[in-house]
Amino acid sequence: MNKLIVYIHGKGGSEEEAEHYKALFKDCEVIGFDYVAQSPWDAKDELPSLFDSICGDYESVTVIANSIGAYFTMISLGDRRIEKAFFISPVVNMERLIKDMMMWANVTEDELREKGEIETTFGETLSWMYLCYVREHPAQWTIPTHILYGEKDNLTSYETVSEFVNQSNATLTVMKNGEHWFHTEDQMKYLDNWIEQFA
Repeated sequence: MNKLIVYIHGKGGSEEEAEHYKALFKDCEVIGFDYVAQSPWDAKDELPSLFDSICGDYESVTVIANSIGAYFTMISLGDRRIEKAFFISPVVNMERLIKDMMMWANVTEDELREKGEIETTFGETLSWMYLCYVREHPAQWTIPTHILYGEKDNLTSYETVSEFVNQSNATLTVMKNGEHWFHTEDQMKYLDNWIEQFA
């Protein structure tokens, strides 16, 4: 086996999720990233060395990344030898997502700058440092990418993902009534068919 599939999970996910993709890539080695980074600066430190230690002598490497895992992939692995990528419900514009969350929490930039961090009622902590970092370090991504997006994604708008697709080397597939988290039987079947179409 000289082809490698690297799976990079989203928030709350785990490397075990990579097991699902073994049946779809029978002629490839499939490995899940066991990373601990919670911030983009930690991802930039952790993911490149993890990637290099796993990818070694494989002649072809494909990445499958989920949600914030896709964002971490874009900011930390854009210069690595990756043949193509599959992004599932990717966070493609972190600044916009943070600003949306600030709006949902009714928090202004001045308040966030003053307090540094603000807990929200929906379980996310807003951080001024995080917002400044993503503004100063925009993701650069030119690798051929296939994106699967759920029509009812509650984190990234269709406009945001379309804008990203138009500016990058990506295709976009939209699942009608799909959610940000692909997990039901129908959603997983749709996901599998989507991967097989582009694999």
